[in-house]
Amino acid sequence: MDKGFKWASIVVAILGGLNAAYLLIYKLTSAQAMCLGSRDCSTVNASRYSEIFGVPVSLLGLLAYLTIIGIHVLETRSPFFKENGNLFIFGLSLVGVVFSAYLTYIEFYIIHAVCPFCVASAIFITIVFVLSIIRLVGQTE
Repeated sequence: MDKGFKWASIVVAILGGLNAAYLLIYKLTSAQAMCLGSRDCSTVNASRYSEIFGVPVSLLGLLAYLTIIGIHVLETRSPFFKENGNLFIFGLSLVGVVFSAYLTYIEFYIIHAVCPFCVASAIFITIVFVLSIIRLVGQTE
């Protein structure tokens, strides 16, 4: 059963990584056509909240998703990660969920624009988080 949740987490992390890579490319190129007609996407991506100390938030998301995928791969190759990998994924995805909630708040109440790709990323990291909880609960039984 855990294997199914693990693969679901990998697939969602891959989708999240692709989404974050798309957002990073858009951030670096400012290609308006990439927003697929959503002016809100452009507004969010150009806001001061789209970077932290000059680092695009989308790059941080991409690195988080790649780390999650990497941990899943290491779970099959290392006894340490087999034992602790899901706890790391839980912690990383928890930080991601909290940060995504903050960014979603910023979109709705400060910027007044909602980027559908950002919402998708928030959904992806939330799914990874829920799957990590399910896997953690399964480990304790």
